[in-house]
Amino acid sequence: MTKKFMFIFIVFSLLGLSACNNDNKDQKKPSVSSHQTNRNVDKTRKSHYETMAQIRAEMINKYQKQIPKQWGENVTGVKTRLATQEKVIALTFDACGGKRGSGYDKKLIDFLEKQKVSATLFINSRWIDSNKETFLSLAKNPLFEIENHGLLHRPLSVTGKSVWGIKGTANANEVVSEVLESAEKIKKLTGRKPKFFRSGTAYYDDVAVKIVNDLGEQPVNFNVLGDAGATYSAAQVKSALLSAKPGSIVICHMNQPIGETAEGVIQAISLLKRNGYRFVKLEDYNLK
Repeated sequence: MTKKFMFIFIVFSLLGLSACNNDNKDQKKPSVSSHQTNRNVDKTRKSHYETMAQIRAEMINKYQKQIPKQWGENVTGVKTRLATQEKVIALTFDACGGKRGSGYDKKLIDFLEKQKVSATLFINSRWIDSNKETFLSLAKNPLFEIENHGLLHRPLSVTGKSVWGIKGTANANEVVSEVLESAEKIKKLTGRKPKFFRSGTAYYDDVAVKIVNDLGEQPVNFNVLGDAGATYSAAQVKSALLSAKPGSIVICHMNQPIGETAEGVIQAISLLKRNGYRFVKLEDYNLK
């Protein structure tokens, strides 16, 4: 073999060796494994729980020694109307959950959808558990705004106060659970964090109200009692809604189909529309 051919042979051999080495490098290039993905998910989960624990610890440290001075539906800091004089009404419907509160007033919701009437739905965590598919359908409907009605539908207290035979949260830690755990469930299912909170029974003490605000939600009640826990007759519901003024927040219930709330709302809506009223969601306006 001449020197010239020997040189060419060596060059091509080296190029071939280099190509093989590159192929091997490509073959050995690491890829993201399912184990790595799981580790990343676990890390995110851990970070989430650490954040939750930190928030809880901060709230407890800040409020555990504070003594409430107010108790009721109209406590300082609880919003009861829209900050406007426009002829608008915010209809709000609670779904309380539990053994006697997990029904679904389909007649009421179907009417609102057919008439394109906007409303804010305060949903309790227990109601979601009993009506998950319905909840997801409501959450996707742009007519409705989903808000937080608590984990166990308890009055919001830092001292365990009771009302209507329902024992309230016992301390700051339980207040955080009632608000935050329900909010997390709603956010996980809808991708949207609630902006507003209404306690079970609509009762609060003033320290609990501060905790709700610190957790990033506004406590909201009402200035028109629409159906008194779905106990009103249709005529009483109609009369209550017709008493609404510009900027009113009305409370009714969507979890008691055996009641007469739907019929009363149906009778009132057409009259209110005729009087120039529009129906809006809470998030459409500032509250006061």
